[in-house]
Order: sequence, then C-alpha cells, then structure tokens
Amino acid sequence: MSGLHIPLGTPDGSRTEHAENLLAPNPSAMTLDGTNTWVIGTRDAVVVDPGPDDEAHLLRVRDHLGERRVTQILLTHGHADHSGGAKRFAELVDAPVRALDPRHRLGDEGLGDGDVITVDGLELHVYATPGHSFDSLCFWLPQDRAMLTGDTVLGRGTTIIAQDGGLGDYLRSLDRLRAAAEGLGARALLPGHGPVLPDPIAALDGYIAHRRQRLDQIRTAQAQGARTPREVVEIVYADVDRSLWPAAEVSVRAQLDYLERL
Repeated sequence: MSGLHIPLGTPDGSRTEHAENLLAPNPSAMTLDGTNTWVIGTRDAVVVDPGPDDEAHLLRVRDHLGERRVTQILLTHGHADHSGGAKRFAELVDAPVRALDPRHRLGDEGLGDGDVITVDGLELHVYATPGHSFDSLCFWLPQDRAMLTGDTVLGRGTTIIAQDGGLGDYLRSLDRLRAAAEGLGARALLPGHGPVLPDPIAALDGYIAHRRQRLDQIRTAQAQGARTPREVVEIVYADVDRSLWPAAEVSVRAQLDYLERL
C-alpha cells in the first residue's frame, strides 16, 4: 500500500491505493458521518455497501465510477443503512448483489467465509465476523493490506450488538480480526462508518478491552441491584447522552444474555 489519504473533517474521499470511500448523506448518532461506500478497482470495480436507498448518493457513486464496469456489489451485512440502496444501485450499474443473507442477494451467488472475489487484478478475501449482526462480513484487500470492517469495527466509538447479533460471536470475531491483522501485517481498517483507522492492532486491542470493561461494569451494576437492561443502562451509561440510551439498552441486553450463558 503506497499510503493512506485521510481527509480532514470527513471520511468522504478517504482512500488507500486501490479503495476509495464515497460517503452517503445519512449522518446520525448511529451512523456517525454516514455510511461509507467503498469502491475497489481502477478499471473494473467492486462496490461494497451502496448504502441507504438514497437516489442522489447512488447516482453520485455511479457517476464517480466513470467508465469503470461494476462486476459485483458486496454487502458487509444486511442492515438498511448499508444495503437499502443495493437493489436500485444494481439496476443503475447492471451488476449482481452478493451477501451472506440470501434475502439481500440479487443473482445466483452468495457470499461466505473463505470466498475470494477478484477484480482488476485485485483480491478481496471474505471473513465471516458475526456479532454486530448474524450476517456480518469483513473483506481483506491484500494489495493494500487493508481490512474493510463494515460495522464490526467503526472509525470512532464502538458498535452496538444488534438484535440479530450476539456478544459471544462478536468477541470471537474481534479476536479473529486481531489475529488476522497481526498475521497479515494489516496497515489500515476501512470501516462502514467513520474515518479510516491507520493502526489496526491498536484499534482492535481497544475494542476488545472496551468490551471486557463493559462486562465488568455490568457485573458491578448487577451487584448494586440492577436487574433490567434499563436499570443497567442508567448506571453504566450515566455519562452518555440519553439519546443514545435506547441503542445502549440493545447492547446491554446482548451482554446480559452473554453473562447468563457463562
């Protein structure tokens, strides 16, 4: 990888040598700056996560491609902020959509752990990383030594464990990504939201430590008498903006379920 380009103030236009981000205009507390749509390839191209069903964004991505032919559209997972625009984008560029969950596919081919997608002399190696959702995938781009992480690792903050995910799976996925980042010599994580992370090991170590710390905090809250997810949130997330408490409660439910299974 010849280097990273990380623009100031927004992840829009972030890039490695062979991958470029086009930011969808859907910022929120949950999506940070918006959804990152990654384009890989300089002649033919693969598009990862077209984003929400936003016509202006989808047209912008299509127009940005210029003469490049889209061979495949890949989804890191099926949540609407990543996949909602996939069907329309497939119509715009005449390409199939590949995903782990059959409900989000358009075409004959699925997508699963160990698959290798080739485009323009590049490879994308598929890693199953369930946890944030049951169908979460990451994609390793060896030519840039970069891992596209979807919502498994965000550019800032931490991801929630959604109702279709699980904390046990998520912790195992983080451990797998940590081992892969070290073994493969990763130089960047390209997230589904937020800026590029140029120190993968530090980012993953931080994620793993944060999850362990939260579990300890929940155990402490339970010792103080908290029983329901809401009661736990009121103690553990007391210093967090209350607008984020509903999302925190979803993650707390997953953590309580994990602790009950130990």
